[in-house]
Amino acid sequence: MSLDDMLLFGAIMVVAAALAARLGSRLGLPSLLLFLGLGMSLELVGLRMTDASLAHALGFAALVFILAEGGLTTRWVDIKGSLTIAGLLATVGVATSIGLVAVFCHYALGVAWPNAVLIGAITAPTDSAAVFSVLRGLPLPARVRSVLEGESGLNDAPIVLLVAAATAWSLGELPHAGPAGLVGTILLELAGGIALGAVIGYLGVRLLRSVALPASGLYPLTIMAVIVLAYGLGVAAHVSGFAAVYVASVLLGNGHLPHRNATRSFAEGVGWIAQIGLFIMLGMLAAPERLTWRMVLDGLIIGAVLTFVVRPVSVFVCAVWFKVPWREQLFIAWAGLRGAVPIIMATVPLAEGAPGAETIFEEVLVFVVVFTLLQAPSLPWVARLLGVAGDDAGADIEIEVAPLDRAQADFMQIRVPPGSRLHGVTIMELGLPPLTVVAVIMRDGRPISPVPLDRICEGDALMVVVPARQRDAVERLFEDIGRGGRLARWADDA
Repeated sequence: MSLDDMLLFGAIMVVAAALAARLGSRLGLPSLLLFLGLGMSLELVGLRMTDASLAHALGFAALVFILAEGGLTTRWVDIKGSLTIAGLLATVGVATSIGLVAVFCHYALGVAWPNAVLIGAITAPTDSAAVFSVLRGLPLPARVRSVLEGESGLNDAPIVLLVAAATAWSLGELPHAGPAGLVGTILLELAGGIALGAVIGYLGVRLLRSVALPASGLYPLTIMAVIVLAYGLGVAAHVSGFAAVYVASVLLGNGHLPHRNATRSFAEGVGWIAQIGLFIMLGMLAAPERLTWRMVLDGLIIGAVLTFVVRPVSVFVCAVWFKVPWREQLFIAWAGLRGAVPIIMATVPLAEGAPGAETIFEEVLVFVVVFTLLQAPSLPWVARLLGVAGDDAGADIEIEVAPLDRAQADFMQIRVPPGSRLHGVTIMELGLPPLTVVAVIMRDGRPISPVPLDRICEGDALMVVVPARQRDAVERLFEDIGRGGRLARWADDA
């Protein structure tokens, strides 16, 4: 295939995938299922992915950008209160899931212990792309949403290490230090990845806030480069590159950087491209001709046990200590969507030539497709049934910041969406610090020069000039009033 043919093929696939994404959003399905189907359909024209090692490498590369998009669009204020539960689900919950699935596969399905543990490790993680794409369209309490998003962002790092260890065991390579040494190594690599991501994210924020780049388009590119740098340094230092990516992304996404909305839009676009390419490739890697009824049946049985037994037990073990209501626990259990990550993990033993790897890959593919079709469309109904749908908080405002290069000030654009409690607040009631000015209000396409008694309305865009040293305080002020109303800051001070 020539370069011109590859460009034509890629353009057709992106357009087809975009249309599939639109269809998926109307049906309430994660787009990954339609992308997988698109990849499988390419076999009809003779296009197949046969190199498992290449698929594994490309899958990990795509996962970096998918995690980056998830981290950049995650609000720290929403997840900080649920990090402990999310962290437990990503570690203790993962270990519980692996153990229960392995025991079931060994005793009920007759799978040898190494492959039983491998199946448990591959099927344990939830998928950030599936979770983000489905849950962000549901009106859920902040704690439920943050637990699910935090878990899906954090559990990739330990799973990569566990799947690699289980694959080595299936090939007859036991860890020299035994199980305790393996656990210690995993914890050390996780801690190292988190620390590295925190350092890279902090330095990235400091750099991008102190330098006014010549073009706004350079900010998203530089931020993505910093995130990929975190992954590369993590791999070079033999710590968890995925943990470094997620932590650095969250810090950069919440660092009040210039052109933040543009950066998030760019990250979402890159994330979509990564998802499209990843799922189409995984669909091309599937081989329907080697799929047997036994594989289909085993995949469905494993999926049923994991979804209806193992996942609720794992959530209970982690959430019971925090007095999470049982209704929220049930919803968190049901909303733990599997997606691309288990399929990507299934390429690890496939690339290494582990015994039974092809069977495991096909079973995982069956499980992911069937149970994502079952769970994702039902989430709104389940949320209403359990009484966890609905959130009384005001809608979040959108804040965009651009530095004024020659002045020690920033230009801030604040959009007031429907439902924001900024509606009805006067300029005077904002309590802006000295030298901070609401210069213009754009309302219904017309500029208004505001006076102190003018009221802010839904749909307004406020143009604010703020001294650079006070930018963080002004952002927090608008966010607090947007969520809690004109008395929010007084309540905080009381």
